[in-house]
Amino acid sequence: MAPSPQGSSSSGWSSRRAGRMAVNAAAVPQPAFGALRHRNFRLFLGGQFVSLSGTWMQTVAQGWLVLQLTNSAFQVGLVTTINTLPVLLFTLYGGVVADRVNKRKFLLTLQTLMLLEALALALLTVTGRVTVGWVMVLAAAQGLLAAFEIPARQSFLVEMTGREDLMTAIALNSSVFNVTRVIGPAIAGVVIATIGIAACFFVNAASYLAVLWMLAIMRPPFIGASEAPSGRSTFRDGWRYIMGTAEPRLLTLLTITLSVFGFSFAPMLPVYASQVLGAGATGYGVLMSGVGVGAAAAALFVAAMGHRVQQEGRVFIFATLFGSVLVITSLVGQFGPALILLTLAGCAWALTSILTNTLLQTKAPDHLRGRVMGFYSFMVVGMAPLGALQAGWVSEHFGVQTSLALGGGICSLAAILAWRSVRRPPTPAVA
Repeated sequence: MAPSPQGSSSSGWSSRRAGRMAVNAAAVPQPAFGALRHRNFRLFLGGQFVSLSGTWMQTVAQGWLVLQLTNSAFQVGLVTTINTLPVLLFTLYGGVVADRVNKRKFLLTLQTLMLLEALALALLTVTGRVTVGWVMVLAAAQGLLAAFEIPARQSFLVEMTGREDLMTAIALNSSVFNVTRVIGPAIAGVVIATIGIAACFFVNAASYLAVLWMLAIMRPPFIGASEAPSGRSTFRDGWRYIMGTAEPRLLTLLTITLSVFGFSFAPMLPVYASQVLGAGATGYGVLMSGVGVGAAAAALFVAAMGHRVQQEGRVFIFATLFGSVLVITSLVGQFGPALILLTLAGCAWALTSILTNTLLQTKAPDHLRGRVMGFYSFMVVGMAPLGALQAGWVSEHFGVQTSLALGGGICSLAAILAWRSVRRPPTPAVA
């Protein structure tokens, strides 16, 4: 029988040695890039590289297509919102479903449907029948599929590698995400200019074949795979576990704070580049690349040195560093120093995210991991529109530098308070 989600005491963390958050299963030193020892994960990572490259190509091409169809920046933003909204609404339920099903088979189904969505957009575009309405419908469909795919994919990592190599798996997966974020748009620009927009959608549809093939040839056993829970299970079970257990509760509150006040710096970079640095579109692109390079470098560092990156409180240190860098960036008006600082921000951002993801997954019971990842996806992806909204409002009324400084300061303060609560000695029991 799976352990009860209430099995951990909310006071258990503070009774340990100050700041202790090490994963018990990782007591044995992990080799560099340890997750690559597992054949199933190697297959998964290869498929991810191909598929994410195609996804980024479609993201760029879709925005360009909407701009051509409407000549409206608002419509471009609206399509992005429509694509993100289903994640906000349904990812919690997606986590529940992930805990009930065979994750590999579920991912095969979802990836097939995503292939069909990309193919439909490609055919509509190449035949000249595409309208902004069709783009919105397909963007909503893709977002709905992502609401179920993200928690299933995240919670599937531990089944391919086991807990001892989970951190390197998350780090490698993060590095692939950030590398393809640079490669995909670059390829898309060339393809759009030489072949056409529809070609990007066809390439993305074809890229899903790599994932489908990799998933199909994986061999069991899947380490730590949980059986579907008996009886009625809902996302409330995951919420009770998170709020009833000290480690996940603290990490959840910190992640919400970072998502709303810290990660929202990215949507404000065009404003910062233009109004503060006096840079154009090229300069903005370089700044975004700097963030991506920093994040990818951090992810590769964790993957290579994961056995040396002790997790005892480091997540709070990196979160504090991330917020502090944003505050310093708000005071800088020169392009060179700003690029260096934003690269460092991307590095701290990735380190915080990787360690948070690892801790949440390794602490979670097997039968609740999908729901925990559903909440994590909700916090990171679903809170993004709220973060962008507050950052935009503050930038509009008080300036983008104030927005960066305020967001960074709140993030650092939250991380410091969380660290203090970890270090607080246990309250003596009353006889």
